[in-house]
Amino acid sequence: MNKEEAPVELQGRSAFLAGAHDFQTDIELLAGSEFVKTILETVMLATNMRFAGVARVTADRWVACRTIDEVNFGLSEGDEIAIESTFCRTVRETSEMVIFSDAASDPEYQGHPIAAAFGIVSYASVPIYRSDGSFFGTLCAIDTEPKDVKSPRAVAMLKMFADLIGRNLETEERLEAQEQLIEHERKLVQIQDEFIAILGHDLRNPVAAFGAGVRQLDKEPVTSRGRELLVLMRASLHRMTELIDNMMLHAKSRLGGGIAVSVVPDAPLSETLQQVVDEIRVTAPDKEILLNVDLAYPVSCDPDRIGQAVSNLLSNAITHGASGSPVQVTVRSSDKEAVIEVENEGEPIPPELQKTLFHPFHRGSGTSEGLGLGLHIASSIAKAHSGRLSVASEGTTTCFRLELPKLEFS
Repeated sequence: MNKEEAPVELQGRSAFLAGAHDFQTDIELLAGSEFVKTILETVMLATNMRFAGVARVTADRWVACRTIDEVNFGLSEGDEIAIESTFCRTVRETSEMVIFSDAASDPEYQGHPIAAAFGIVSYASVPIYRSDGSFFGTLCAIDTEPKDVKSPRAVAMLKMFADLIGRNLETEERLEAQEQLIEHERKLVQIQDEFIAILGHDLRNPVAAFGAGVRQLDKEPVTSRGRELLVLMRASLHRMTELIDNMMLHAKSRLGGGIAVSVVPDAPLSETLQQVVDEIRVTAPDKEILLNVDLAYPVSCDPDRIGQAVSNLLSNAITHGASGSPVQVTVRSSDKEAVIEVENEGEPIPPELQKTLFHPFHRGSGTSEGLGLGLHIASSIAKAHSGRLSVASEGTTTCFRLELPKLEFS
């Protein structure tokens, strides 16, 4: 016997339950469909047949995908019978339904060996096609007693239900493919977040060593040219530290469910922001930064996180602001909220760009610097304080406004 003539190895419900069936996906798709269950119940109710099912049929396989069995044929999801012992092979080959109300009197199927072998008296098998015209299987209805299944109304109903199953099958397959795509993308995002966290962590040590070296050089006798280079090195160091802090905070917020803040009442916000501005002045000595603080009321916040948010806003303003024009930082508080505004002159931000400005990994037009996390982190820090970050860009002025509501402490 050559390979082409080798008998097909049949599988059963145990293979399906073990998740190892050759037609596992098809069986799961139909076995879990309430829509298909309702159709089978309707078929049984309308025809008075006591077995209804949907089978996956190929040239050499017949596999039950969904059944309702009140005759005790013993066929359930995953069970398989030899294709040559079914009428469904004929249905597949001819694209015509096989149907008879009484095998004992039907002129075509009287004494048919398949009907006799299974004790089938009344039977209907209707082809199921996908919308692209490909053959999937059959809708079957069976009974061991005569039933009037050949009536025009019953035939029309069976054809309609087979068509509905074919259409639903394709819909379910599309939904499953979409769910798999979403799950795949979710895993990719998680891998990305984990990679960013690991990268940020691994970069901290060499950047810390670089910072220690710059601080040591600052204490040594250095030429005027050396002093200029130290300014550039401090700017690079600040930029690298800012990038790493944003990477780490983004990864922690994604993997841990959000940015955690440690809010303290009457936080030293003025001192924190002065330190942030001083640090950036050192790294950008050619840029004028004006700081105006008027905290008439105490502010409850996480000062370190607010400092990080303002640092990101300042870096953004310096990067995109017009050269020769100052960056203005205004801080004020009332009995209801605190407001921090970072304003610069320069090209306005297009309205369509403003819609995605605070999304992660978004970078403004005309720049390739950074990861596109700075504004997203600043916005996330505002939200962690139950506040918000907004932008207004009109004419030549762009203003980022960070609003922090008054937080109550028990």
